[in-house]
Amino acid sequence: MTTVLIVDDEQSMRRLLDLQLTQKGYNVVTASSGEEALHLLKSVRIDLVVVDGMMPEMDGFELSRKIREISETPIVFLTALDDRESLLKGFESGVDDYVTKPFDSEELHARIQAILKRSKVEAMNGHELFRSGLHVNIESRSVTMDGEKKQLTLKELELLILLMKSEGRAFSREELLTHIWGSHYEGTTRTVDTHVKTLRLKLGSPADQFIHTVWGIGYKFEVME
Repeated sequence: MTTVLIVDDEQSMRRLLDLQLTQKGYNVVTASSGEEALHLLKSVRIDLVVVDGMMPEMDGFELSRKIREISETPIVFLTALDDRESLLKGFESGVDDYVTKPFDSEELHARIQAILKRSKVEAMNGHELFRSGLHVNIESRSVTMDGEKKQLTLKELELLILLMKSEGRAFSREELLTHIWGSHYEGTTRTVDTHVKTLRLKLGSPADQFIHTVWGIGYKFEVME
């Protein structure tokens, strides 16, 4: 059974999400703070984390960063903030997807399903990609650049794999949005731009030169020899 960790300082929200996700067939564990969540992640097998953005002491952004230091477990962010800066901050913290409050329980369930499905597909299609110092192990979902491990979110990894597998092909933002987030995703193509930006930053030089902007179209992966 898939286990989802709910992290929220409000007891009423934890109970609501627990009820909704349990009814969908998930095993749910809850935490009222970031510290409690980190302890559970180290002691319990967690398949996905739902994190509230606004919490005292350790907010969702900081918690997401700390989770990424120890785990590649997918993270869904619950936030009342939908401005570009806040969303960018969330993705830079390691968040895979977000749901804006107030949210519909079916939307949250759909996003969780989509992330878990992509995660399982990638785990089953185990092989490796090598390109000029960049090494991606799809089975273990690990990425290294010149031997240095890079911590990527699930969607950043999916984006990198898609571009690497089709080296030289220019994808439009709309194509990338459909491939990575699904045809029913209601976000904008700015989501793609944000993920490309954070992916370039995380990979660092010279790998940040691998993902090229194709003006008027979108992006492509190409190593300039």
